[in-house]
Amino acid sequence: QVQLVESGGGLVQAGGSLRLSCAASGIIFSINDMGWYRQAPGKQREWVAVISGGGSTRYADSVKGRFTISRDNAKNTVYLQMNSLKPEDTAVYYCNAEVQVGVVSYKNYWGQGTQVTVSS
Repeated sequence: QVQLVESGGGLVQAGGSLRLSCAASGIIFSINDMGWYRQAPGKQREWVAVISGGGSTRYADSVKGRFTISRDNAKNTVYLQMNSLKPEDTAVYYCNAEVQVGVVSYKNYWGQGTQVTVSS
């Protein structure tokens, strides 16, 4: 069984910064893509950013230039550095990972979510 545990959420004023972390643990052969999603109250979950196993990154237009995704493969951890935060960034942030759990077996896992609240 694989678990993803997020940390780093909290309350911040507009213009401030937060850094989210998500650590994967369990029986892990390797991890392909790792990403972040968010869900604001009354809205559907939306994709924020993704980083491949090789380090290639992509971002949603709404966060491009403000958020930076990175990973530490040795620690099976993905990070999301969030700068210039806006009230519309308020949401529960979830990490996601495609994990190789067997020789030819891959599974997709989600973290439990961490709340980010940006006050105006």
